[in-house]
Amino acid sequence: MGNSITEDWSNFDPDFFNENQYINRGIGGQTTPQMLLRFRQDVVDIKANTVVILAGINDIAENTGPITLNQILGNIISMCELAGQNNIRVILCSVLPANNFPWQPKINPTQKVNELNKMILEYANSKSITYVDYYSKMVDEQQGLIPSYGYDPVHPNLEGYVVMKHILSEVLKK
Repeated sequence: MGNSITEDWSNFDPDFFNENQYINRGIGGQTTPQMLLRFRQDVVDIKANTVVILAGINDIAENTGPITLNQILGNIISMCELAGQNNIRVILCSVLPANNFPWQPKINPTQKVNELNKMILEYANSKSITYVDYYSKMVDEQQGLIPSYGYDPVHPNLEGYVVMKHILSEVLKK
């Protein structure tokens, strides 16, 4: 469940989804309020047994307008609660590193990405939810996405998705 980062994963590495019977519910540009609105139909109604949630970067970019980190976390929490009420296991992911947005050059996301990741981790720990840390394996010295892992400063390329696949696959095996 996510945005373009999730959506693009199927394009760069379709075998990861096809061979594991994973369903990709990423929609480019979406923010957490939009994901929350479609969570029931995209996750609950298909009777998923696990949902991997990767969300928040487009909120920080203010794609649908200004939003606080607490509001972003609140939307993520609501998705987790909906999943829990329907016996769907949740895996929460860190937001990927980004130090600029090509489509929003006036916004510097680094501090908000770090703060949101801390908030998501704290929430996950408080609820015994599995947390996947993509950030620490994909961040460069400028707190951005390692250039060889992305086709722009926000979106992974195949090499980036290979890193993500290895991290997520280890978690899913458990």
